[in-house]
Amino acid sequence: MAIAPNDNILTVNAGDGMIVETTEGGRQVASKSIDVSNSGHGGRTLFGLAAAPSRNAYFVDDGNNTLNVLD
Repeated sequence: MAIAPNDNILTVNAGDGMIVETTEGGRQVASKSIDVSNSGHGGRTLFGLAAAPSRNAYFVDDGNNTLNVLD
């Protein structure tokens, strides 16, 4: 989990490889698949989620050992 620059909450779904953005009030405002390794393991290969002031999110995909940027 990480806090985005707009104070929304970013979480990674452990089952399907999705990143979800939720407002402080609990409303889901965005979601996107980030299982870039296409490993078939979904979120089980995702870790190291961090948000940057530039409005990017960074995450590690252990399925292919890469550091990735989500704009």
